[in-house]
This record gives sequence, structure tokens and C-alpha cells, in this order.
Amino acid sequence: MSSEIARRPKAAAPAVSDGDHRYKAVQAKLNSLGRALDNAGLGLEELMNSVRRNAKRAEDTARDVGNADLDPKFVELTSQVGVALDLAGVQVKKLNETAQETADLTHETRRTHARLYGALDDIRSNRPEKTPKPGFFNG
Repeated sequence: MSSEIARRPKAAAPAVSDGDHRYKAVQAKLNSLGRALDNAGLGLEELMNSVRRNAKRAEDTARDVGNADLDPKFVELTSQVGVALDLAGVQVKKLNETAQETADLTHETRRTHARLYGALDDIRSNRPEKTPKPGFFNG
């Protein structure tokens, strides 16, 4: 496994905020955001596992360096790498949990939006007459 940072291709945001508030557009944006968050969670799980493996490897290396009677400063430095990776793993885990919670809320929001406005969209989309825009009767 390489220690190089993997570059991701530049891509558009998963759910562009473009001012299009039509029912189907909102559903598509929520669906796209939910999928992106689900995929991010998978990537974060992979990262978490990689960080844990590297932390274990650093701890093993520190032990081996100590057993080889090398300069104690190298044992300490290698050990500190393992500790830093452990701490990074904790933060990646928190980020993964937050991404999962946000994904769950996004899916729940999409379902609630469909329940509240889906029938209205069906009615408005399937009749030939024009209908007033939202807020027409409020003012």
C-alpha cells in the first residue's frame, strides 16, 4: 500500500443548489446527496481500517526497533507515529459516524418530502390546466 495521498478527480458537487425547487428536482438532489454520503461512509470505513493497520504496524516497528537495541529516540519517534495514527483513527471514526448520521437524515428527509408533496406533484403534473405557483393564495 502506498503512503501517497490519492488524488480524486474534480467532480461537481453531489447536489448542486441551483434554486430549482420543483418536487422532482428536490427528490433528485436528496437522492444524490444520500448516495454521495453513503459512498463517503464506505471510503471512510476503508480509511479507518487502513489507519488502524498502519498504527499497529508502527507499534510493531517500534517494538522491533527497541528489541534491536537501536537509539531510543527512534523507538520513541516510531511509537509516537503509532499514537498519532490511533488518534487519527478515532477522528476518522467520528467523521464516519457523522457522515452516516447525515446520510440517514437525508434519506429520511427524502421520504418525508415524498410523503408530504408526492401526491400533490402527481396531481399537478398530470392535469393539463396550469396551477398557481406556491404562495399564490397567501398574498
